[in-house]
Amino acid sequence: MLSRRNDRSDRSWSSAVSQTRRDLLLVVKEVDDRVEQVFASAYEDVAREFSQIFERVFPGGEGRLLLTDPADMLTTGVEVEARPPGKKVKRLSLLSGGERSLTAVAFLISIFKARPSPFYVMDEVEAALDDTNTQRLLTLFEELRQSSQLIVITHQKRTMEIADALYGVSMRGDGVTQVVSQRLREREPA
Repeated sequence: MLSRRNDRSDRSWSSAVSQTRRDLLLVVKEVDDRVEQVFASAYEDVAREFSQIFERVFPGGEGRLLLTDPADMLTTGVEVEARPPGKKVKRLSLLSGGERSLTAVAFLISIFKARPSPFYVMDEVEAALDDTNTQRLLTLFEELRQSSQLIVITHQKRTMEIADALYGVSMRGDGVTQVVSQRLREREPA
């Protein structure tokens, strides 16, 4: 009689484990479906923004995003295709350092515009850019700051000139560092 109870108990336990497994697999499928849906929507928005922004920072050029495996949105990668004006290359590795840098920043700003945030932090993003490309980037910064705060770490004078406030770190003669701040223009009322 003891073995029958253990048999029923084992079957009951096995049935509960099987049901739990089915429930868990259903939850995993629901999560995968939702992730796929959110990723596909975000990809479409970022790809659209990237094409537009790339054409602005490289007038006459063409940039786009491509999925490496569009049939499997959960494991696909995203490739950046960039063709500045007058160049036939599409691979980023064949671009100059400044072109690669500006393409990367165009991609970042595409993400920012597709999925806005209250603030962004960028560190030396314009360091490899010449004056013309720096000016194009600063135009994009001006647009971003209409809806978000930008914190830009830079050594570029032109970037500092468009700032509302500057913060710097200076070392005094005795070796002690000091934070220095300067408001350049007053905030406009909302």
